[in-house]
Amino acid sequence: MISPETAPDALAGFTIGVTATRRREEFAALLERRGARVVRAPAIRLVPLAEDSQLLAATRECLGGAVDDVVVTTGVGFRGWMAAAEGWGLSADLAGHLAGARLLTRGPKARGAVRAAGLTDHWTPLSESCDEIKRYLLDQDLRGRRVVVQLHGEPLTGFVTALRGAGATVIEVPVYRWLPYRDTSPLRRLITQAVSGSVDAVAFTSAPAVLAMLNAARAEGMEDILLAAFRGPVVAACVGPVTAAPLTAKGVPVVQPDRSRLGSLARALARHLPEHSVTRVTAGSHELEIRGHAVAVDGELKPLPPAPMAVLKRLAERPGHVVARSELRVVLPGGPSRDSAEHAVEMAITRLRRALGPAGIVETVVKRGYRLATHRGEAR
Repeated sequence: MISPETAPDALAGFTIGVTATRRREEFAALLERRGARVVRAPAIRLVPLAEDSQLLAATRECLGGAVDDVVVTTGVGFRGWMAAAEGWGLSADLAGHLAGARLLTRGPKARGAVRAAGLTDHWTPLSESCDEIKRYLLDQDLRGRRVVVQLHGEPLTGFVTALRGAGATVIEVPVYRWLPYRDTSPLRRLITQAVSGSVDAVAFTSAPAVLAMLNAARAEGMEDILLAAFRGPVVAACVGPVTAAPLTAKGVPVVQPDRSRLGSLARALARHLPEHSVTRVTAGSHELEIRGHAVAVDGELKPLPPAPMAVLKRLAERPGHVVARSELRVVLPGGPSRDSAEHAVEMAITRLRRALGPAGIVETVVKRGYRLATHRGEAR
């Protein structure tokens, strides 16, 4: 039996922005397989490890003395560190140093990378969170201990400060660092689409991608309205709590999966959007299900351009009640001050009726406006 979140049409009619760089095509395919329209807007790029002088310096610092604890936050990061060390001719020395330490892995992928390197992991928190690792370490006497913390793209300032405050010597290992994506135009377009409501959700798979989008919006003077969109109609979906942190700190509600995996994130969106971002109405004896850029009429999905969709959503707020042309002018893309606004409303209504198909769904009330038809005898 196919569950709702894995159904091929679970996300049909919805537009989702994807900010991922690594594995973005894989994630986009998971969404498209469920019917979503995907807007690709990579937000960040990785600094090549072999060229990273900061990583080499941190590696040499690790080799400068015995290491007591190693916090491994990501599997891909740990594997990259080992590969970079091999390129520098330091892999045997680094593996030997780490073999004598307690390796604390944040989750199963990090644990797998440690074991693949021939090392033994000491402990993994059930929550897969850095906070639980921090509590685990702080429950012990850290005075005089050398602790290596593998970063995951952003500084773990609170984590590191707490360990140092407890007496530990902490070596931060920037296994990969993020920079803004070279071509920022797709991300800037996605910001505009989110602000205008042209996308239904934006999915994030890393905290640096969240910060890159907020920084890009700030540079355009649009950060506040972007955050308002995320607090309103546009869903912010994050793969896990670390990714979500920059948004939750700003009061943005975030959709998160139970497990920090791309497949789980796709399923979470496939559950959330149909439950929370769909309007269902009956008009002219037809069942309408209004989604982001499409409407299902008696189960048949029909894509709608922005102007007819804006009009339909306004009419659907109170089915059967007349909406004046002046109100519909306000919701049209471009706002109420555009030229020939009266004609624009008429064109949007015409295109809406043509797209819906069956006659009698949208009624004209002479000299007053338009409404979604209801059964006879119902109040207008």
